[in-house]
Amino acid sequence: NRKPGELGGHIASFASSATLYDVGFNHFWRAPSEAHPGDLLYVQGHSSTGVYARAFLEGRISEDQLDHFRMEVDGRGVSSYPHPWLMPDFWQTPTVSMGLGPISAIYQARFFKYLEHRELLPKSDRKVWCFMGDGECDEPESLGAITLGGREQLDNLCFVINCNLQRLDGPVRGNGKIIQELEGAFRGAGWNVIKVVWGSYWDPLLQKDHAGMLRRLMMETVDGEYQNCKAFGGKYTRDNFFNKYQETKDLVASLSDEDIWRLNRGGHDPHKVYAAYAAAMAHKGQPTVILAKTVKGYGMGSAGESLNPTHQTKKLDDAAVKAFRDRFKIPISDDKLGEVPFYHPGADSPEVQYMKERRAALGGSLPQRRQKADQSFEVPKLEAFDRLLKATGEREISTTMAFVQALNIVLRDKQVGPRVVPIVADEARTFGMEGLFRQIGIYAPFGQKYKPVDADQLMYYREDAAGQVLQEGITECGAFSSWLAAATSYSTNNLPMLPFYIFYSMFGFQRIGDSAWQAADMRARGFLLGATAGRTTLNGEGLQHEDGHSHLLAGAIPNCKPYDPTFGFEVAVILQHGMKKMLTEQVDEYYYLTLMNENYTHPEMPKGAEEGIIKGMYLLQGAEKGTKGKGKSAKPHVQLLGSGTILNEVIAAAELLEKDFGVAADIWSCPSFTELRRDGFDVERWNRMHPEAKQKRVSYVAECLQGRSGPAIAATDYVRAYADQIRAFVPMRYSVLGTDGFGRSDTRANLRRHFEVDRYYIAHAAIAALAEDGTMNAKDVARAIKEYRIDAEKMNPLGA
Repeated sequence: NRKPGELGGHIASFASSATLYDVGFNHFWRAPSEAHPGDLLYVQGHSSTGVYARAFLEGRISEDQLDHFRMEVDGRGVSSYPHPWLMPDFWQTPTVSMGLGPISAIYQARFFKYLEHRELLPKSDRKVWCFMGDGECDEPESLGAITLGGREQLDNLCFVINCNLQRLDGPVRGNGKIIQELEGAFRGAGWNVIKVVWGSYWDPLLQKDHAGMLRRLMMETVDGEYQNCKAFGGKYTRDNFFNKYQETKDLVASLSDEDIWRLNRGGHDPHKVYAAYAAAMAHKGQPTVILAKTVKGYGMGSAGESLNPTHQTKKLDDAAVKAFRDRFKIPISDDKLGEVPFYHPGADSPEVQYMKERRAALGGSLPQRRQKADQSFEVPKLEAFDRLLKATGEREISTTMAFVQALNIVLRDKQVGPRVVPIVADEARTFGMEGLFRQIGIYAPFGQKYKPVDADQLMYYREDAAGQVLQEGITECGAFSSWLAAATSYSTNNLPMLPFYIFYSMFGFQRIGDSAWQAADMRARGFLLGATAGRTTLNGEGLQHEDGHSHLLAGAIPNCKPYDPTFGFEVAVILQHGMKKMLTEQVDEYYYLTLMNENYTHPEMPKGAEEGIIKGMYLLQGAEKGTKGKGKSAKPHVQLLGSGTILNEVIAAAELLEKDFGVAADIWSCPSFTELRRDGFDVERWNRMHPEAKQKRVSYVAECLQGRSGPAIAATDYVRAYADQIRAFVPMRYSVLGTDGFGRSDTRANLRRHFEVDRYYIAHAAIAALAEDGTMNAKDVARAIKEYRIDAEKMNPLGA
């Protein structure tokens, strides 16, 4: 309360939900133990302060840590919200930004059922408890998947919605009734709905309400007026609520204004909350939602109780602190009050002993997070993917097809295969994965109750209660939430799983980037496959589908490893490496591979290329020996870099340069410009921090290109900023081509010419760079423009 204001913090949310949490912690929520797998908690982000306070009383968090709330850089403080990355042994699930907790909880509960149906986990009465605010329900992710819970009868799931009637700026439904609105939505979606609206002090009044006028008044009163009643006290409530009808006026005639003010809401009544939780625990066949009516800023008095600005209240003045102390009978003297000390009744006090006894009875403290699984896996050796390491000969395949072949190899592995979770958002046929339907089955909790229309076909649509494929339908956020549940199973279940979620790359990070960041925070481990990638490679779909920037979005996530492979052997090397890092070494990272739908022949893997593939760059093809020469007789030389399908254009450009201009080229495959950039920045930082080091470090890019002749030209099917990431580390002139601008439908050849990334534009860029270096001249550049029919006056594709 006396720290710098810039740190922020929230008081009002937990103040409104303290009873909801305490009843759960004391009586219902089980920790992982030998006897029970433990319940999973999604704590509302803005209520983290209360969870820290409880951990302090239990002795899990020190006073020094509390004193450094939101001051984490020196390692002493605690995080603002639930963040497993920052507190890896404490927080299980990030719930900020708002809306991510609810959808994650639904798919997490579903994944528990999936594991049980596949007999990878024993059946249990484990529950997923998700706390959220009524204002948070306006997020599409909050309610967007609730029909899944009802449809699959997820009775291991319980939502607790803290209906304090206020969002950040004001009332949630000032002119309506949010509890009734939510009740309708959840009942319609097949949920069991429990309302905890009125506290015990209302019970005598309701029992006397023989004519039903009090219930009528309650239904007529909108939420904005209920907020006023708690903000302005008992007299206001008498005059503006009870006095509307003679019958209700008479009901409270014997009550003082103080008595009326004490009429409590259900979410602040431990008896009512306990009854609701017990009912939720006992209910079978449906998920449960508890709608608990509370007061935002409960106990804050004039500093924020039921007031519109209460969410932004970070501090209490001396008068408010004194009022809070008096209201809750906290034994701190006036002379100490100005320091706003942390109050701890003592480890041996009845209160703390009770809390510890209750947690011991429930298996231990919560929240708590497992950082490593007990078991690590040996993954298939690279040799297992031998088919992909060899040349395809005349057979043309896409990298998507190469991935599907690799996936089938992994599925056949006796140890890793059962842990694989293939996930699709209604696009399996697009990606050539329909063979998995019959092979391993589509998960359906109640089996297949109909004969599929294609039952007589080899790859028919087979659903099974023990199916392995998660077919999510058209919901990228839902599919990603399933991936996230599987990718964190090593922590939540002590059961490492290996999820592969494949999707249209444009509808990945761009659509669910918030969830991808959440996955990084949760230390997820798995593979994301951005298929139909590349702005010119997915040629027919047009502007909204053609991805030219997903690698920039993925590259912003520190523990996401993004790759853009060109050949099947690159796909195999990356997958095998990723499996080893995540399953064997248990490194908290996940992988993103872009896959293409263009077919072409694939060469054999060059000897020793594995390390370069993972680092992000290797020499695919060197210029013929003896082409460098010396002095005026030196043959012009360039370094050509590329990735994905555009690397094939780079290879073709090298042939043009040799044939038409006598220019030799080294060809570099660069599966990850992002990994190259990260390495370069790391080296750059180390050199800056060690000015007196005898030997400076060298970036991997510079290590590869040092001593090579001529300028470097890079081309990819993504915006120029992708390959431009390594500019600072390229030790020669560096030109970058990319697909900046809006996508459109056309042939691949026309699109590549439009975006200026085809073989002719690459060759032209190389000649222009050589001219800038003085190795060639302007006439050579002009000849390239003419010979390759380049329209020098056409519009820049960026604005076309």
